[in-house]
Amino acid sequence: MLRITGLTLPLTHDAAALRAAIRARLGIHDEQLLDFSIFRRAFDARKKSSITLVYTIDANIAAGATINAGPDIGPTPDTNYKFLPTPPPPAHRPVVIGTGPCGIFAALILAQMGLRPIILERGKLVRERTKDTWGLWRKSILNPESNVQFGEGGAGTFSDGKLYSQIKDPQHLGRKVLTEFVKAGAPEEILYVSKPHIGTFRLVGMVETMRASIEALGGDYRFNAKVTDIEIDASRQMRGVHLQTGEYIEADHVVLAIGHSARDTFEMLLARGVFIEPKPFSVGFRIEHPQSMIDAHRFGAFAGNPILGAADYKLVHHAANGRSVYSFCMCPGGTVVAATSEPGRVVTNGMSQYSRNERNANAGIVVGITPADYPGDILAGVAFQRQWESAAYVAGGSSYAAPGQLVGDFIAGRPSKALGDVIPSYKPGVTPTDLASTLPDYAIAAIREALPAFDRQIRGFARHDAVLTGVETRTSSPIRITRGKNLQSLNTTGLFPAGEGAGYAGGILSAGVDGIKIAQAVVESLTACKHSE
Repeated sequence: MLRITGLTLPLTHDAAALRAAIRARLGIHDEQLLDFSIFRRAFDARKKSSITLVYTIDANIAAGATINAGPDIGPTPDTNYKFLPTPPPPAHRPVVIGTGPCGIFAALILAQMGLRPIILERGKLVRERTKDTWGLWRKSILNPESNVQFGEGGAGTFSDGKLYSQIKDPQHLGRKVLTEFVKAGAPEEILYVSKPHIGTFRLVGMVETMRASIEALGGDYRFNAKVTDIEIDASRQMRGVHLQTGEYIEADHVVLAIGHSARDTFEMLLARGVFIEPKPFSVGFRIEHPQSMIDAHRFGAFAGNPILGAADYKLVHHAANGRSVYSFCMCPGGTVVAATSEPGRVVTNGMSQYSRNERNANAGIVVGITPADYPGDILAGVAFQRQWESAAYVAGGSSYAAPGQLVGDFIAGRPSKALGDVIPSYKPGVTPTDLASTLPDYAIAAIREALPAFDRQIRGFARHDAVLTGVETRTSSPIRITRGKNLQSLNTTGLFPAGEGAGYAGGILSAGVDGIKIAQAVVESLTACKHSE
C-alpha cells in the first residue's frame, strides 16, 4: 500500500475525479490502481471563492507498476494497535475509578487483555443520568451525583463530541480510539475527516455499547459506587478503595480517571498524602452568534455545503494587561448547557448534536489564569472556581438561570435589560444583567478588549446583540495529580492518575488516548510485579 498526501481537488468534484487524480499523481493506468481508501480528508477555505478538499489516500497498486516518485508518496504506515504481552492474572483485579472517555478506554484495554477490571462510577448509567441532566435543564432540579459532570460517559457525553486533538501520538493510539468508537456505532467518517465529531445523542448509545463489550470480556461495572477513601500501606503502596456503600475492594492497581469536577475526591486524596499540585486553567463566558453568520464568514458562497458542515473558528488575543483571551470548545450549531455539579452554583459549557443544525454557534471566550492568581493551599483553584460559580448563581437570580449580557452592553460596561435577535440557548434560562460581578476585574478587562479584536477577524463577532452567558470555569482541572515516568503517582505506588481530572488530557480523544496509555502502564507494572516474585 502507498500513501499519497496533499492531493487537492475542488470542493464540488465528483467521485470519478478522485480516482483520476490518484492515477495521475502516481502516473499509472486505471487497471493498475486496484483499490484505494481515504485516510484523511480536510478542506482549505483560505480562499472562500475556491474552497478545495485536501486528501491523504492509501492506494493498492498492482505488482510491477512503475509510479512517479515524490516526497508526498511513500509506504502506508502501520497504525494498527499493538497489545502488550498479557501478564498472568493478578491476585487482585485492577480497579478503574470513573467512566468518562479515559476510564472507558483504560477499562476496555484491560478487558481486551483478559484482566477483568472492576469499574467504579459514582453516578448512574448513561440513560438514567441523561434524565437527571434534563431535570436541571428543564426543571431547575440538580442531582449532585448525576449531571453533566458525573455519570457514565463523563463530561464528554454532553459536549460536541469532538474527536480531534493536538497531542503527539507516535503509537497511533488516537486511531485505536476512533476505531473502537466506530465499532460502538460512530459514523465511519470519523476515521478520515479532519475534525471528526459525534454529538451527544450518538455518544449515549456508544457508551452503552462499549460497556457491553467490556462486560462481555469480564469487566465488572458498579454504578452509584462513589469512592470515599483509599487504603495505602506504610510503604505508600495502594491496597484498596472504600465505597460510600461501606464496601471495601482490595486493589493494588487503581486507575484514577475521576474527571475535573470531582472536588470531594481531590480533598480525600490530598488528605491521604497523594502528591497534588495546582495548575493553570481558564475562566470566562460562553458567547453565542447566529451560526449563519459564522458560516458566511468562513465559507462565503459555499456556506451550507454538506461536506463543509457548520463552520467553526479559533481565536486568540493577547490583552494589554498581559492576559491571553481565546475561544475554547467551539460548538457549531449547538447549545449552551448548564454544567454545574454543586448546589447554588452556575457553570456553563457547550454542546452540539451530530447534525450541528441548531440556530446558534457558541464558544467559550476564556482568560488564562495561573496559581499566582489564586494563592493559598493546593486546592485554592477549586475555591477560586466556586467563588465565581456562586457569584454567577446569584447574578442569574439564584435559580440556576445563568447571568447573561449583550456583547454591546458588556463592552460599554452597562447592564443589559433585554435581549436582541440572538436568543440564548441556555436552559433553565438567562437573566439579562451585568456580568462584571461574575469574574475577576482583570478577566473582564481582557475580554472587553478581546471582543472588538475578534470582530476584526470575524465581522459581526462583537455585534451588539450577541450574547455572553456566564460562567465558564471548568475548562480543565485546577490541579495535577502528578505522575512519574511509569505513569503512577509520584508518591503512591499502584495509583495511576489519568485523564482530565489528573491534569493529563483535554477533550474526548486525548482522554481516551491517556486511558490507553494508563492501561499499558498497569500491564507493565503487573508484569514487573510478577517477574519480581
